[in-house]
Amino acid sequence: MLKRIELNNVGPAPGLAIDFGERLNLLTGDNGLGKSFLLDVGWWAMTRRWPAEVNPGIATGMPVLPAGPGEASITFSFAGASTVENHTSRYRPEEQSWVGRRGRPANPGLVLYAMSDGAFAVWDPARNYWRQPRGWQVFARDEAASERPAAYVFSPLEVWNGREEQGTWLCNGLIRDWAGWQKENGTAYRRLVQFLAALTPPASGPPLAPGPLTRISIDDQRDMPTIRMPYLADVPVVHASSAVRRVIALAYFLVWAWEEHRRAARLLQSEETNQIVLFIDEIEAHLHPSWQRTIVRTLMSAMSSLSEEQAAVQLIATTHSPLIMAAAEPVFDPATDAWFDLDLTDATVQLCRRDFERHGNAEAWFTSEAFDRATRRAGRAPA
Repeated sequence: MLKRIELNNVGPAPGLAIDFGERLNLLTGDNGLGKSFLLDVGWWAMTRRWPAEVNPGIATGMPVLPAGPGEASITFSFAGASTVENHTSRYRPEEQSWVGRRGRPANPGLVLYAMSDGAFAVWDPARNYWRQPRGWQVFARDEAASERPAAYVFSPLEVWNGREEQGTWLCNGLIRDWAGWQKENGTAYRRLVQFLAALTPPASGPPLAPGPLTRISIDDQRDMPTIRMPYLADVPVVHASSAVRRVIALAYFLVWAWEEHRRAARLLQSEETNQIVLFIDEIEAHLHPSWQRTIVRTLMSAMSSLSEEQAAVQLIATTHSPLIMAAAEPVFDPATDAWFDLDLTDATVQLCRRDFERHGNAEAWFTSEAFDRATRRAGRAPA
């Protein structure tokens, strides 16, 4: 689990430190203050690769550079499967890279990243863990340091249609996998059905469920999954709304990542991971208010249910939604969870870990410090 990130001369603030809760973490703040940036750094700290380095075809997750001249460093700590990784990486201008010490890093478990534009990234301890250290590790460049792929990163289109690289399919994509799972009617399909139902809020009517496979064109020979909508029509998944596509992509992403991890662990004769970390940017994206009211709880429950051993789960999410904050109230535990708020004070970005005071409804959250409305209405600068 990600424990701490400390930044010096990196990002929008001159210096910044954040100590994460071990279970649920919510990040709020105005646009452009660094919420998505912190998720990118968190992913890198646990995997040693920026998403866009692994897949240059995505438009997010670009490598981070120093904010100005002078030394720049990223210090991070996470609890691995058997040890705690504490490390400081410094930027070397001559290498144009972040570098670190010799040796094999700790195993962070299964690390997932759902980006705001629909791209997804997976770091799998069974498929991506480095096997042999080779001297100084230049994180951004030295691909030879790993005998396995650095990670799996898929653009929004590749999530649906799959990704092929050097004649090998890294992922079949949602359309082909869903159709294949449905025909097999095995564990992956049953888990997908379970997740779709869980992610549908009760207020929306009957839960989302797979319908019969279909074809959408005489020129497209793929069996196309359909989704049974609350109005009881079976709609091809490619014709579903943005919100439904987001939900089914999340459900597919979780199932695919876990099923591939299980298969790889079995082939390697190793144990399945007991840790899952999910970074998700703009968790409310595209979702109706009724869906926003349940997404935090159902995502955490779905992640926990992946492993028969009830793996430890950490969710780190950014949000602009008062509904998300209000919906988190029933599940928020100060002993394991944290809320962080980014503010602009005197032209300087500051991060504050705030006490999670229950406001009771979304309207009260909207006028809270989470969205700076209380201070702005009073004519004061956000604190």
